[in-house]
Amino acid sequence: MRLGLALGYWGRGPDPDHVALAQEAERLGYDSVWTAEAWGSDAFTTLTWIAARTSRIGLGTAVAQMAARAPTATAMHALTLDHLSGGRVLLGLGLSGPQVVEGWYGRPFPKSPLTATREYVDVVRQVLRREGPVEVAGRFHAHPYRGADGTGLGKALKPITHPLRAGLPVLLGAEGPKNIAQTTRIADGWLPLYWSPTRTDVYQASLGDLREGFMIAPMARAKVCDDVAEGLLPVKAMLGFYIGGMGHAARNFHADLMARMGYEEEARQVQELFLAGRRKEAVLAVPDAFADEISLVGPRERIAERLALWRAGPVTDLLVLAPDRNTLRVLAELNS
Repeated sequence: MRLGLALGYWGRGPDPDHVALAQEAERLGYDSVWTAEAWGSDAFTTLTWIAARTSRIGLGTAVAQMAARAPTATAMHALTLDHLSGGRVLLGLGLSGPQVVEGWYGRPFPKSPLTATREYVDVVRQVLRREGPVEVAGRFHAHPYRGADGTGLGKALKPITHPLRAGLPVLLGAEGPKNIAQTTRIADGWLPLYWSPTRTDVYQASLGDLREGFMIAPMARAKVCDDVAEGLLPVKAMLGFYIGGMGHAARNFHADLMARMGYEEEARQVQELFLAGRRKEAVLAVPDAFADEISLVGPRERIAERLALWRAGPVTDLLVLAPDRNTLRVLAELNS
């Protein structure tokens, strides 16, 4: 199991320690570093900044939002950075949810998310392979565009720049069972939002027979500390926000996933409290047991025991949300 460093997206402003953390992860032998985006900082600019200050470590987006860019634009970002970094890019994509797609990007959330994802990946693959002009007559993505409101002058094109790697890895963030199953067929890897090494049966039906080299790369917050309860508070805060605030009361993919993992009543309670404006109570209502099983928190010996569970399962890459160098070092030592 390889280790990756997950930096997420910016909050109020850029984190001055992110480049130094990426450099330390590279020194410790981490395989990759990952950036993200929500509705503030973007994933590719920060990753390019890190690329210029590192030399070996893989550069991943977990995730770049599909609604943010046409698939050809996303492919342009990936092939450009892949050239500049010497072939280090791992392109992680995610559809996000209706609240972000319609609220932030101002476009309709696709009524058939699986079809929209499949078409998007198809376009990206065509650009990267550069075998001919990009041509897709899709329901959500059409290249060239032939809609009634167009000029009819669109021409199928292939990229001017020759991509460095036709097989640049494409990974997908997927939560629903059908979406995960499709991911195993059309992508090179899967980016689970929550992963419990003791509940791998939750995903078993969707994963099926995985082909050799398929990546399973979940994120997990990690913290070497003496007080487990205190160390879990950032995990609970993250869960409270995602389960309560990253979705609508009637449609929240994150709350649905927590429910499928055995915490349905608790997920609905967290959601209700958050949406009622009782955010602190919502965070405290997140069960310690759930926060604990999807993270690596506690003294070194405890983390060593729990890390063994992660290593025993199908996870190929553990993307660590670790705010300090000591935790990065301890995980590197335990995973060696």
